Amino acid sequence: MQIIEVTGYAVRSAVITMRRTGTPLEFVIFPMLHVASPTFYSQVRIRLRECDLIVIEGIRGNSVGVSALTLAYRFTPRWRRNGLQEQREELLLPEAVQVINPDVTAAEAIADLKSLPRWMYLLLMIAAPVMGLVFALPGPRAFLDEDLVVEDLPSTLRAEMMADGPVEHAMTGRRDQRLLDALGEIHAERSDEPIRVAIVYGAGHVPAIMSGLWDRYGYRPREAEWLTVLIPT
Repeated sequence: MQIIEVTGYAVRSAVITMRRTGTPLEFVIFPMLHVASPTFYSQVRIRLRECDLIVIEGIRGNSVGVSALTLAYRFTPRWRRNGLQEQREELLLPEAVQVINPDVTAAEAIADLKSLPRWMYLLLMIAAPVMGLVFALPGPRAFLDEDLVVEDLPSTLRAEMMADGPVEHAMTGRRDQRLLDALGEIHAERSDEPIRVAIVYGAGHVPAIMSGLWDRYGYRPREAEWLTVLIPT
């Protein structure tokens, strides 16, 4: 199932609702991009108001290494001509809805990355700020370049570094497991309640979320709504 759509006109994200036969609880997955138009974040916020619980991504605590990695998307919004914003909780979260964050700590995230061969770890630390400049200089049209993806690294570099899975596993493996365990607890405790549980995580995590909910708990994608992330000018 397509999660992020990139065309010559726009970048769109599919909000996916997953349900299980005989269970009133439903999970609504919001594939997020760390940089997007203000309209995208306002549209997500409107839909989150209709949910009863929000499960949100966000590495807890501070770390020099994590800050270096996030430079890739913190550079872009600083060029005001781009018309983009960095994803922030105050842009997304309605005050009245309960929020939980099952993500890893900064120390855990860096420990996972340091399990990689040293050259891979150092290359990640170097590539992130460089890619931030790559995205910032051309503005939103960078998202439509075939050699770039709406992530932190160019597709060619990602393909080379993630072909055998070590970088991808280091960056998302523990985080995805922690999230799916939390979703399992929600299913076990509240599956008989007619509630909507929002999952607000980066688009790169969504395939693991969908397969985990399907394989572990029997939830299937039943609806999808496209939201426009940005329209390059």
